Amino acid sequence: MAIHVEGLVAIILFYLLILFVGIWAAWKNKNSGIAAGTDRSETIMVGGRDIGLFVGGFTMTATWVGGGYINGTAEYVYLPGFGLAWAQAPFGYALSLVVGGMFFAKPMRSRGYVTMLDPFQQIYGKRMGGLLFIPALMGEIFWSAAILSALGATLSVIVDMNINTSVIVSALIAIFYTLVGGLYSVAYTDVVQLFCIFLGLWVSVPFALSNPAVSDIGVTAYKYVHQEPWLGSINPSDIYMWLDNFFLLMLGGIPWQVYFQRVLSASSATYAQVLSFLAAFGCLVMAVPSVLIGAIGASTDWNQTSYGPVQPKMKEESDMILPIVLQHLCPSYISFFGLGAVSAAVMSSADSSILSASSMFARNIYQLAFRQTASDREIVWVMRITIFVFGAVATAMALLTGTVYGLWYLSSDLVYVIIFPQLLSVLFVKGTNTYGSVAGYIFGLLLRISGGEPYLKLPPFIYYPGWTEQVKEHPLTGAVEHIIVQKFPFKTISMLSSFLANVAFSYLFKYLFESGSLSPKYDFFDAVLTKHSKENMDKTTLVNSDNIVLSELAPVKPRHSTTVAAGFVNKEALSDEDTSPNSSNNELD
Repeated sequence: MAIHVEGLVAIILFYLLILFVGIWAAWKNKNSGIAAGTDRSETIMVGGRDIGLFVGGFTMTATWVGGGYINGTAEYVYLPGFGLAWAQAPFGYALSLVVGGMFFAKPMRSRGYVTMLDPFQQIYGKRMGGLLFIPALMGEIFWSAAILSALGATLSVIVDMNINTSVIVSALIAIFYTLVGGLYSVAYTDVVQLFCIFLGLWVSVPFALSNPAVSDIGVTAYKYVHQEPWLGSINPSDIYMWLDNFFLLMLGGIPWQVYFQRVLSASSATYAQVLSFLAAFGCLVMAVPSVLIGAIGASTDWNQTSYGPVQPKMKEESDMILPIVLQHLCPSYISFFGLGAVSAAVMSSADSSILSASSMFARNIYQLAFRQTASDREIVWVMRITIFVFGAVATAMALLTGTVYGLWYLSSDLVYVIIFPQLLSVLFVKGTNTYGSVAGYIFGLLLRISGGEPYLKLPPFIYYPGWTEQVKEHPLTGAVEHIIVQKFPFKTISMLSSFLANVAFSYLFKYLFESGSLSPKYDFFDAVLTKHSKENMDKTTLVNSDNIVLSELAPVKPRHSTTVAAGFVNKEALSDEDTSPNSSNNELD
């Protein structure tokens, strides 16, 4: 097996650059937050909440712009029968950042949360927080696996070496500097990551366009030359499925810890909103070279290239179209520069998802649910261990993946159907409780699973209106596979059903308990009659207000102080002095 020395050198140089920046960021900010009394564990999760506009803009853009984004966009533009019309990620995720900035960034940042799961545990309790952690974790792991899968495809083109080895080495590098520097290393490497993608792709595009084997992409956009036009089209029968997938990306792209990690690290709530809007623009800009490379792939006569007469799609290599174009349509020194930069950027974009998963586990599961008296040092070590464990799990999955876009949809499904309606309820709907949250969770999960999942070989239980059966034959092996395609927007229906179930069951149980129809002994979650459950009160003693915000935390009794210090820490509000509303009224009297 031949190894391309030039490609290997390019990869090593770019990897060393990413590694150096990650370690430098960790060293530069090693004392951040100490003067303000911030715990080391919180500094790892959200920095010192002092991420500025420049670094913040880049790291927020890198929420979605990574290996899966650039490879997946190029893949769908290239795929015959799909094209640009079905490459929904650029506009879907850009609008996701706009909606997130307009409605979600400000309330989350202004209330001083540390992770996305904090409001769920504050309102619905630690058990419900643990349940919601499951789809959130799966989403982050699937996303990391998609990124590392894209990396494996890229490296297999640059250097003809064992893919497993290259992916494992890349994951270890990302895990190492994330262990050392936490969010600061993630944020600063994101700046380098986007520069690498931008330069690497834009340097390569002019050379690929001018290759003699490439037809005019302006012509192939509308006319059949080597394959169907790359602009693509949407059949009237597919419009509901297209809309379902688009809403999945737009709304399902909001409730991710990888996004709120950046929001909560911003220096203010307004900054968090501005960064979201900047990142939306950045998503669109960074998609342009990927779209062009996909169009170039669709406009190429592969028989005139070193790739060979068989098109990438016929070899089941559509997901590798970006590295294939750079490798076979550009001069070697250009392709190695572009591919080296892209592979390093892909490697560095896996870090934030791994950090997000470990942050949620260490804080919301280990600390708040099991070890509320855990020391800061203990939490830091739990984070380090889980960073390594979750990184290993994502790496293992990356070696067994299919299409990059398939993993995107799979990971977003769980988050969209289950977590988004819960986040909507906990932030904006007054009066929802744990009973409604459980009902919404079950409704969303069952309805989503009932529609089946081709990527998991899961047959549907419910055949929604408009379903069709497609017969897929492997072009090389001849293996035949029957796939059920649900053209009904069942994912969005599942999400809406989950939201309505949350609201309806919350008010139903509230009425049943408060009217006396159900005995108080059946309030198993202690979530209605006591207004706030005991497990919530163990973490924060809240004032008598329906709109619960961290800035309104009432004083706690001494016996609760240890627990509160380990929970939702708004230290200005946590005082043992008797400053309750009743006492202040007495003083006025």
